[in-house]
Amino acid sequence: MKLIAKILILGVFLSSFIACRQNKDEINSEQKSELKEVTAKDILGNPEYLAISYGGYRAKSRDQQPTIAQLKEDMKILSAMGVRILRTYNVQLPHASNILKAISELRKENPEFEMYVMLGAWIDCKNAWTDQEPDHNTESEQNEGEIARAVKLVNQYPDIVKVLAVGNEAMVKWAASYYVQPGVILKWVSYLQELKLKGELPKDLWITSSDDFSSWGGGDSLYHTPDLNELIKAVDYISMHTYPYHNSHYNPGFWLVPENEEKMSDIEKVDAAMLRSLKFAQAQYDSVKAYTAGLGVDKPIHIGETGWATVSNGHYGPHGSRATDEYKQALYYKHMREWTNEAGISCFYFEAFDEPWKDAGNPRGSENHFGLITTDAQAKYPLWTLVDQGVFEGLTRDGYTIAKTFGGNIDTLMKEVLVPPVEYEVSH
Repeated sequence: MKLIAKILILGVFLSSFIACRQNKDEINSEQKSELKEVTAKDILGNPEYLAISYGGYRAKSRDQQPTIAQLKEDMKILSAMGVRILRTYNVQLPHASNILKAISELRKENPEFEMYVMLGAWIDCKNAWTDQEPDHNTESEQNEGEIARAVKLVNQYPDIVKVLAVGNEAMVKWAASYYVQPGVILKWVSYLQELKLKGELPKDLWITSSDDFSSWGGGDSLYHTPDLNELIKAVDYISMHTYPYHNSHYNPGFWLVPENEEKMSDIEKVDAAMLRSLKFAQAQYDSVKAYTAGLGVDKPIHIGETGWATVSNGHYGPHGSRATDEYKQALYYKHMREWTNEAGISCFYFEAFDEPWKDAGNPRGSENHFGLITTDAQAKYPLWTLVDQGVFEGLTRDGYTIAKTFGGNIDTLMKEVLVPPVEYEVSH
């Protein structure tokens, strides 16, 4: 199929997507004037409550915290995108509590404003992030305080916080600086469940841990431990991560252009690779589902994190897997939203905005560029149609109006799109 046709199809999807949301918002306008209290069970897996991973940092250091006013701007932008649930990662810094305050203020200003939070509590092993050897069999002394802060915020904002996640990629072995054993996560999940039973946390709060698919039993058998099995039984749902983007380098079998596709046009090769990326994510989801079913457990599984970066001067750039650009990001976003919305799965897409602190010493490092919107309010290709629809009209970010990347020039954008390596080239 020719390039212009592919672009038109993607545009039609995004246009239809926002039009559908606008129509439903109009139909439900009277109901929303009297918002009822909703629970995690009501919103997770509900396509009317799109989910996203959020960090509002604009600078190269988290020492520079976003202001309440800046966070409120971001909340309005996300709301315009149809997002109703966002995910945070820790309560060590003021960021998460300030987000909750910002949402609370927006609700007071407009009772119809809806935004809920999956609050993350960061969990480390002993000696994490120090010059000493991490002790992965002993937890950090900081964990107790982190859980206490999270509990306090849940009880302070029970109408906003609907999920509490113990740890972020805290069990996966490649998190070599800080990972803990599943028993640590189980300890704190069990503690929080007990608080719910005692009435010291909202009874409808859902408790989980957000981790790589392998940490939930979907990968290497070394993760298949009794403590993991008990953890799966203890959480209210499973929050798993899947990253075809990273695996385009670390596990590239699905990514490389197979021999039977070598005669395709370049754009057809890219499109086919992105469909394989979707299937890769689905296979990881299915592997977790199969493992939990093997334990006799039937509970919801949602995607706590997945995304696609748009800039890379490392493994995923022109001299690596060639996975990185806005066209591929748009296809991945489209595929993931279509699949998860249809399947009743929440997808906390990673992420809302670029965050330059993540690889501060390398501005073109991929970790800085997973956002759907840049730090200076440029909407990347997945959101161009929303800009055209006018959903961001009147909204700004740090004084910038929401405009399209590349000045909205599709030809300029497509010049950055590279074809994945051919399987034959890599194997030889």
